[in-house]
Amino acid sequence: MVLSRECDYSSKVYLEKLNAYWRATNYISVGQLYLKDNPLLKEPIKDADLKIKPIGHWGTIPGQNFIYAHLNRVITKYDLNMFYIEGPGHGGQVMVSNSYLDGSYTEIYPEITQDITGMKKLFKQFSFPGGIASHAAPETPGSIHEGGELGYSLSHGVGAILDNPDLISAVVIGDGEAETGPLATSWFSNRFINPVTDGAVLPILHMNGFKISNPTILSRQSKEEITAYFKGMGWQPFFIEGENPDLMHPEMAKVLDTIVERIEEIQKNARENNDLTRPVWPMLVFRSPKGWTGPEQWEGIPIKNSFRAHQVPIPVDQKNMKYAPALLEWLNSYRPEELFDDNGRLKAEIAEILPSGDSRMAMNPVTNAGNLIKDLHLPDYRNFALDNSVPGQVFAQDMSVLGKFLKEVISLNEGNRNFRIFGPDETMSNRLGSIFEVTKRQWLDQIMEPNDEFLSSYGRVIDSQLSEHQAEGFLEGYVLTGRHGFFASYEAFLRVVDSMITQHFKWLRKATDQSWRADIPSLNVVATSTVFQQDHNGYSHQDPGILGHLADKKSEFVREYLPADANSLLAVFDTVLNDRQKINLIVTSKQPRLQWFSADEAQELVGKGLEIIDWASTDQVGEPDVIIASAGTEPTIESLAAISILHEKLPELKIRYINVVDLLKLRSRKQDPRGLSDEEFDQFFTKDKPVIFAFHGYEGLIRDFFFERHNHNLHVHGYRENGDITTPFDMRVLNQMDRFNLTKETILSLPDADEHKTILDEMDAILKKHHQYIREEGNDLPEIENWVWKPLK
Repeated sequence: MVLSRECDYSSKVYLEKLNAYWRATNYISVGQLYLKDNPLLKEPIKDADLKIKPIGHWGTIPGQNFIYAHLNRVITKYDLNMFYIEGPGHGGQVMVSNSYLDGSYTEIYPEITQDITGMKKLFKQFSFPGGIASHAAPETPGSIHEGGELGYSLSHGVGAILDNPDLISAVVIGDGEAETGPLATSWFSNRFINPVTDGAVLPILHMNGFKISNPTILSRQSKEEITAYFKGMGWQPFFIEGENPDLMHPEMAKVLDTIVERIEEIQKNARENNDLTRPVWPMLVFRSPKGWTGPEQWEGIPIKNSFRAHQVPIPVDQKNMKYAPALLEWLNSYRPEELFDDNGRLKAEIAEILPSGDSRMAMNPVTNAGNLIKDLHLPDYRNFALDNSVPGQVFAQDMSVLGKFLKEVISLNEGNRNFRIFGPDETMSNRLGSIFEVTKRQWLDQIMEPNDEFLSSYGRVIDSQLSEHQAEGFLEGYVLTGRHGFFASYEAFLRVVDSMITQHFKWLRKATDQSWRADIPSLNVVATSTVFQQDHNGYSHQDPGILGHLADKKSEFVREYLPADANSLLAVFDTVLNDRQKINLIVTSKQPRLQWFSADEAQELVGKGLEIIDWASTDQVGEPDVIIASAGTEPTIESLAAISILHEKLPELKIRYINVVDLLKLRSRKQDPRGLSDEEFDQFFTKDKPVIFAFHGYEGLIRDFFFERHNHNLHVHGYRENGDITTPFDMRVLNQMDRFNLTKETILSLPDADEHKTILDEMDAILKKHHQYIREEGNDLPEIENWVWKPLK
């Protein structure tokens, strides 16, 4: 039942029921660690009742269960739309125990019934082969946050409440987690929450004093230091500290009421008065002993309130029953006979205080948001396409062209408020300035005009914090709750967040296994300022390794697009913006470039993944003598330039040119259902002709694609870890991915290579000339800068 606001939610009777519920969650949580049978201890305990190897964590559990119980209280009292993010990591019993007791777990997993039989199954499956994980995971009702890697809980919580004005994300942050860089960074999130159009995040710092084997830093700071820290970060901290439940329950109720009413007051004032001054949002510091309510000590050594409570505190298992009495004493300390009826169900007088229906945090619709998705309205990208009827004549910046398309996407979807762009202070650098004609950067802090630009309390862009972690975390929270967007970053610094992207991949993979979870919008990641155009920032900014990192993941969840020009970039975005259940990596250029493909060609390239480009090939009759392939912007320019040189020098040479946009289409169908069969691969690359492959990334990835194919006559030119502050063309020369080295490689791959020594010498002479010229003039050779494609005769 849902209780009314008229109910006395602070009465002794109510808080006694709340305490009983908390004891029940703790009992269920300990049972999941140790028990395989006899869940309510109705029979004398025997070895078969215990797990062979109890695995999991205890230290964070009781404090989180206390918090969860009190969040349930304010949900019913204030009729809140709230969900729970469990940041402390491996504390998976919290969300499982609470969703089991409120009935959510049984609704999703009917075999886990709310009786002794179901409780036995619940206990056995925890951290058990064929069961469930020891952390909050996609299998866990109410979860949008994978607990395996620490640091992103607050960013996810803020991403979730953007454009969800009635939603509160209650984010429990472990004090060990609070020491990570991403979490420390995320305290700045309050600069981006609009109190009119967004919901609210309630950070709850759960300080229990210890990590795996060390104290936590914040726990050794005084209340005054912690207060000063969070006030300086722009939050209003409230404190609950202690370990006596009789004192803490009424105090927690009072403080949470104050916090909820403060949130409501902020939103009411902002919405009624259009007051967009950055609010000082409340947050809670909850200090309780690690392992609270568990064993005090073991063999004279402290357990509770020490790091020793972190995992499994009592060494008892199926093969070691010596300490079973201690486990029984612990479990019975919760007085289960007062909590559960004879059938093993939570007693009705306790259960009546819990939220019901979608008000339960485990059943909040945003936590299974695939059912809430509204597709984006997309304009026809052809309206923004360049006229490339004659290839290689138009100069344009791919990202600038995309910006005009995205401007229209923002305008078409303004009413739905379901599309955002995230990045670390690089939207203008990435040449997306057109979007600021219809939106601003969302920013709730001081604005200093005319020194600042495009800042407003409301906007579709959040890029005003120089943090890849924050931007990526916001996007993940946004798409996990059913909306669309992309995260753009300099390519090299995607490596800063590649483990975040990996965790999101793991979420997608496991979520897909859950029939009850609906697919969510894809995570779109845009890499700009790429390795071969980072000449001015130098070696530190040159790393295309994200391609290989993601290519190692399960094929059904990852796409890697390398559009070579603006039209193919438009076609890629048209494909991914309403995509589902994937990670789409798009590697693209923001510098002025020659443009190649018509809108029709671009659509076909993206749709098929790769194509033989007739206008750049001379093998229309018969087999080619050589195949030149490219994937990426600069590789395409250099490949086409090499084809021009080869056609001029060796007009009889039969060249087949292949452009690859959807890189992972090159994989074997044995590994990836989307990949090319051996027969299809041979139709492109033949079985034995030399293949000169100019590639944007590390060469090993292309070699992997060819490993199981017939054709091993492969010569890859990609990034060879040679970088410097130099000219754009010299970056290609340093890695031998330039037109002259590609020409040399092509000639050397031919059976009659010895007959073409003069061409090889000519290429070497040009490279030498280039080397000298750039060191004298600081710029590339005029014939490089002014080169345009000439149609093959």
